Amino acid sequence: MNRYFLLSIIIFYFMQSDYLLAQEPSTVRLDTTASQDTLHYILDDIMVTGTRTEKRIIDIPYAVQRIDNSQFRFERKISVNDVLGTVPGMFLQSRYGNHDVRISIRGFGSRSNSGIRGVRILLDGIPESEPDGQTRIEAIDFESIGSIEIVKGNSSSLYTNAPGGVVNFINDIDFEESFLTAFSNTGSFGLNRFGFKTGYKNENYSFLTTYSDHQSDGFRDHSTDDWKILNTVLETRPSDLSKLQILGYFVNGNIRLPGSLTREELENDPLQANQRDIDRDTRRVSNKGRLGLRLDTYLDKDRKHHVEFTGYGTIKYFERASGTFRVINRYGLGASGRYILKYNALGRNHEFSIGGDLLYQTGPIEYYNNIGGMRGENLSQILVKTIGNNGIYFLNTFNLAPDKVDLLFTGRYETVYYDQKNQLSGVVDRRRSFGDFTPKLALNYKPRPSTAIYTSIGQSFTSPASNELDNYPLSSDPNGLLNPDIEPQESINFEIGIKSNSPYRGTRFFNNYSAELTFFNSWIEKEIVPLEVFGEVFFRNAAESRRTGLEIGLNTNVIGPLLFEGAYTWSDFKYDSYIERSIEFDDMFNQVIVNRDFSGNIVPSVPIHNLALNLSLSHRFNPNLSGFTRIGQRYISSLYVDDQNSDKTDSYQLFNFTAGADFVVGNYNFLLSTGLNNIFDVDHVAFVNINSADARFFEAGEPRHFFLSLKLGYRP
Repeated sequence: MNRYFLLSIIIFYFMQSDYLLAQEPSTVRLDTTASQDTLHYILDDIMVTGTRTEKRIIDIPYAVQRIDNSQFRFERKISVNDVLGTVPGMFLQSRYGNHDVRISIRGFGSRSNSGIRGVRILLDGIPESEPDGQTRIEAIDFESIGSIEIVKGNSSSLYTNAPGGVVNFINDIDFEESFLTAFSNTGSFGLNRFGFKTGYKNENYSFLTTYSDHQSDGFRDHSTDDWKILNTVLETRPSDLSKLQILGYFVNGNIRLPGSLTREELENDPLQANQRDIDRDTRRVSNKGRLGLRLDTYLDKDRKHHVEFTGYGTIKYFERASGTFRVINRYGLGASGRYILKYNALGRNHEFSIGGDLLYQTGPIEYYNNIGGMRGENLSQILVKTIGNNGIYFLNTFNLAPDKVDLLFTGRYETVYYDQKNQLSGVVDRRRSFGDFTPKLALNYKPRPSTAIYTSIGQSFTSPASNELDNYPLSSDPNGLLNPDIEPQESINFEIGIKSNSPYRGTRFFNNYSAELTFFNSWIEKEIVPLEVFGEVFFRNAAESRRTGLEIGLNTNVIGPLLFEGAYTWSDFKYDSYIERSIEFDDMFNQVIVNRDFSGNIVPSVPIHNLALNLSLSHRFNPNLSGFTRIGQRYISSLYVDDQNSDKTDSYQLFNFTAGADFVVGNYNFLLSTGLNNIFDVDHVAFVNINSADARFFEAGEPRHFFLSLKLGYRP
């Protein structure tokens, strides 16, 4: 595998030689196909901040991608799948729209059956992830998002519980002038979505507010959802050297869950709901809000000393109807800060930064009996859960050769802690705390200004999630509330790659060219895997695995406005050693311990081949009218549904079509778009419920569906 990768780098490098891709002087151009409410500029120097330092993508020594909202402005924008479909190394599994989405990067996060794990999710740089690493993204409104930054690969040296990487959703505060936009979406399965987006800007202030009201019957039985999201950002610039932001959101929603199906149920009717979930009226009611304040300032006119501080608070109220009826209240406080110094040493420009994060969350969880989806009178327990994390990190970039070679060294010491108390019984568990130092070393070499060869190696650790800490009868201390035996999952992560970015060259063929090729390898120890005790699932450290993969991405204007986008990921993930253990009853109702050897099995929930291709065409008919059309293809190979490799999904291939028109009249803008997804109505499994004890592994993907979107914009 390594020799093929090195050969690919050589071919990739020479494909970009000057006689094939002649470089033009750096330039700036207006994207004339942009909508009136998403006017933007494409720059050679695209900066990203999710790496905790503002650098160009070409100067960052690992795989990074930035997506601008113009790239998905004609799409449905209901689910994360609508905006992140062509990112190499990333695999998305969506259960119900934007709910319970599984985002995995290089296999990290693929084991989570509820929410996102192993990938740090940020909104405007503030964690949406809980202190234990779990995340739901219902508060993210893609109508409000201006750009998305994806840092792929181990980011534990910068963020808590981020062995897979970081996704930073950034609200659209960097607009050029004031605007007002109203939008409305309709589509299959009772989709009805409407709202507004408005921005005001003058010399000293920028203010953005977006409101969305989403309703849908769902494509499966018992899968209705109703969500309201309000996002707002106020930015003021006291001086040329400082910026102050107030960031807030509130989300309110209700979704019914159809549950997973057995193989037989899937084949009989893939869109049916699990009868047990119908009887329980399984659903989630969510209310949560956040308010944050960020100060960003330079301490000197030369901009060599940079300070940023962010503080925020969260309030959350959830109702969860499933086997029990839970009422969850959570209150959180968080803060982060960093100091960046740009300095010169031995005739070279370097950059050093140091920072830290704090996140504290507490609140009671009340457990009631579930009577047909209604809260019963029997209060069985009140658990007060306190979860927090704090960490300090540093980052130093050494310039070894001007504009050629940079060496990056970064490290983070992290502590994640849990406290739990049952207020009814008075049982108090001792505090469990996990901490470790995770370093990372990376090298970036630019043979030419538009091309970089990079490599990195680093360590990561992932603390157990809150549900993975549930204690079980056969632990070393079965009387406590927290599992005393489980430890963090640890890994060593290596990557080597090459990337090229030439945003505007003025040529007829292969303009706006960006490409990447990355080989990665991860060795994981103390992997957290399930343990079944009398039919109930708990967790322990019992596996070691190896993950090897290759990522390829290419975006380019093939000729004129004809744009090609491609992303391919090859994954070879296997267990080196894994003895699965379960506690069961034999025919005589005697307790027995059953061990099964899964060594050599393939890690579930990750396809070997993941391919996405898009071909789009934009055309300006006259100064007031432009059009857009796109055809997309997605191929996902089969994947296993459990550690035993007892069953797997079928591979599938989907085709999607999108078209739109943008019409400008004076100060007004009309944008109309429509799309048909899963054109050939392919039955497929979009989400697998891993290691289901009753073999309910499968959740069907959305059948053929259409959408129609209208956006009306005004600029004074």
